[in-house]
Amino acid sequence: MMLFTKLLLAHLIGDFLLQPLRWVIHKEANKITSKYLYLHVLLHAALMMLLLWDLSYWKIVVAITLSHYVLDLAKLYANPLFKRKTIPFFIDQVLHVAVLYACVYFENLYEHTLLLIDMINWPLVTAIVFVSYPTAIIMGVLLEGMSSKIELDHKSLPNAGKYIGIIERLFVLTFIILGRWEAIGLLITAKSVFRFNDLKESNNRKLTEYILIGTLLSFGFAIIAGILYMNFSS
Repeated sequence: MMLFTKLLLAHLIGDFLLQPLRWVIHKEANKITSKYLYLHVLLHAALMMLLLWDLSYWKIVVAITLSHYVLDLAKLYANPLFKRKTIPFFIDQVLHVAVLYACVYFENLYEHTLLLIDMINWPLVTAIVFVSYPTAIIMGVLLEGMSSKIELDHKSLPNAGKYIGIIERLFVLTFIILGRWEAIGLLITAKSVFRFNDLKESNNRKLTEYILIGTLLSFGFAIIAGILYMNFSS
């Protein structure tokens, strides 16, 4: 596990902390001919050797370095095929981590993967999934009749409300699992403070009621999911 952790740390440092934006722009513009592509890959190799500090791991370092080059190069040529750059970015990151995992546990990869699967807390996974998009969709259906009666005089970011709701429900679920119910009250207070100016400026009773109902539903679903999880896992 320590080997995987050190390799993951090297990846995080090399891909995020020590990769300037100008490197990224140059790589996207020049692709395979970009000097920063090769400098970036060599930097990863140096970071891995520095953190491992053991020459006996040189085969793993070489394998990861070569795979990093191939994956980064593939992402550079795949980027134009996607409208949203977040898709190839996350695919690339998942594949990088998968390579690290495969290189570390290559001798018993199948057995170790099965062990990890057996360790998954499925009730927790179900609770997390439920408070994300399923709850957002359920709330959309429940509030559909009300939302059509709300007149908004300001523009908002696309799907901002949905993502805010998902994040707040994940926080609530986490607080319940940790037994920190008082933190839920602080979260409600913080949200109320941020919403106060909008409601004050709009002076719209319907909007106020709509936001209040939506907030109570969002927190309510998360609390129910948290309580059910705690009961099933105990």
